[in-house]
Amino acid sequence: MTNMSFVTTFILMGIPHAPALDIPLFTIFLVIYVLTVMGNLLILLVIMVDSHLHTPMYYFLTNLSFIDMWFSTVTVPKMLMTLGSPGGRMISFHSCVAQLYCFHFLGSTECFLYTVMSYDRYLAISHPLRYASMMRGRTCALLATGTWLSGSLHSAVQTTLTFRLPYCGPSQIQHYFCDAPPILRLACADTSVNEMVIFVNIGVVASGCFLLIVLSYVSIVCSILKIRTSEGRHRAFQTCASHCIVVLCFFGPGIFIYLRPGSRDAVDGVVAVFYTVLTPLLNPVVYTLRNKEVKKALLRVGSKSIFTQCK
Repeated sequence: MTNMSFVTTFILMGIPHAPALDIPLFTIFLVIYVLTVMGNLLILLVIMVDSHLHTPMYYFLTNLSFIDMWFSTVTVPKMLMTLGSPGGRMISFHSCVAQLYCFHFLGSTECFLYTVMSYDRYLAISHPLRYASMMRGRTCALLATGTWLSGSLHSAVQTTLTFRLPYCGPSQIQHYFCDAPPILRLACADTSVNEMVIFVNIGVVASGCFLLIVLSYVSIVCSILKIRTSEGRHRAFQTCASHCIVVLCFFGPGIFIYLRPGSRDAVDGVVAVFYTVLTPLLNPVVYTLRNKEVKKALLRVGSKSIFTQCK
């Protein structure tokens, strides 16, 4: 990457809000962040410890929990610093590059992972007899590795396109973290080509993943409707409901922000809160409160720890 920048430090302007809301917002986001990290760590621990959850579905869920934990960590602590003190708004050029890369790396990997998870649900419901042979451990590992490598490549393209331009001031980023659209507005060069390439890049990835997920669930619904018993249909729908909720909360705000060329404003910062702060929290909440197997595993792990302490 050719660094032609004259700017050594950026200033993150944060979420648009009244100064009197600094402390309440700081408290709210801190609580959400702590719950997000603890919730996702709990899911990781339970799935690793409980052998009943060593299935492809929960293998992908561990990847999702790991991503969400770090996805939130990439943005929320810096947001808390911008709310905590004026000096917390400063971020060095290289830290900004690293934050943008990590954000798009984890975000795009999560996007690909949701697609893989929908494919897993499709096979489990539409081809239950062949599911075990089609989703072996090696297949799951290859699919998961593919999501991480694809996310890394996608992020490298985003980061290179953004920081190959010269930045000579102003240095105020109208956002609470370093993201491509608000940074491009500060470039001292024509960004039309960059914006179009980024638009197409994200558009193809997000739209392609979302289309594959929709197609998977159309096939899943058709298969569910063929199930004769109402109990079987209800169980199948319940299995997919958690995934659908998280997918909609992740893709909705992302599409709103990135697929609107030339319309970047303060609203984007508020909308971004949904998929950078709230969606990572939704994962442990949705997959524990709506999932009977996870709740049973939590009880088993809890009872084992209590029994161990009593001994």
